[in-house]
Amino acid sequence: MNKFLSVFLLAAAAVPAFCQAPSVSQGGVVNGASFSIDQPDKRVAPGSIISIFGTNLASTPALADSIPISTSLGDVKSVTFNGVSAPIIAVGSQQINVQLPWELTAPSSGISNVAVVVTRHSAGASAPVQTPIGQYSPGIFTAHANGAGQALALIAPDNAIAAPAGSIPGRKTRPAKPGDVIQIYATGLGPVASHPKDGESVPGAASTTIVKPVVTFDGITGEVGFSGLAPGFVGLDQVNVTVPTAAPTGDAVPLQIEIGGVTSTKQVVIAIAAP
Repeated sequence: MNKFLSVFLLAAAAVPAFCQAPSVSQGGVVNGASFSIDQPDKRVAPGSIISIFGTNLASTPALADSIPISTSLGDVKSVTFNGVSAPIIAVGSQQINVQLPWELTAPSSGISNVAVVVTRHSAGASAPVQTPIGQYSPGIFTAHANGAGQALALIAPDNAIAAPAGSIPGRKTRPAKPGDVIQIYATGLGPVASHPKDGESVPGAASTTIVKPVVTFDGITGEVGFSGLAPGFVGLDQVNVTVPTAAPTGDAVPLQIEIGGVTSTKQVVIAIAAP
């Protein structure tokens, strides 16, 4: 697993959960980037990275370290959706991150429900919990992995994060400017022209999304040059967009992705400076 996003995918799980049965929280299955903030139905999309919240989900934290990603990790034997095993990215006692299997059927519009079950080698299976799935569930990854705040949006060509200078320790940051191309890391952007197998990444050139998203900067639309699966990652989407001339400036300009009639939260932001 590429280490660039690993810190955002590994749950902090300080409380051991040895032989207690796992339990998935009602409404605890959410988009792994946005945590489904501002999305009332909390839908998740096939192929995307999702987070499962609950208790006693794993005895110790663990992170997948190779691709293809396995359907078991640590003492977590499986995570299934309607009986289909999901590749497991990271586990902790209160959170598990997986890729929702591509083969799950989502309606062309609206949602359907699937049953999620977490099974541990040492503690058995959780009770099934119904969770809604739909074709689209856009969410943008953030620097603090809390679903809101500073977006993981990189400015080409030096890959600085589009944030106020010096605002993220250990990372190069600077505001974007109109005309800059930024790379937004997201998940849940729906079907692609050709997807890899579950748990595998796209080799070489990434596969494009069937629907082209609309990216806005506080309501001002930018020109999308690419939208699809990011090479070298599992379940990760990448959107390349040009910051529009009319974009507002400031340290916290709302950044949103709309696709398939579903819009990501307005609580994700980037920094934009005057040209």
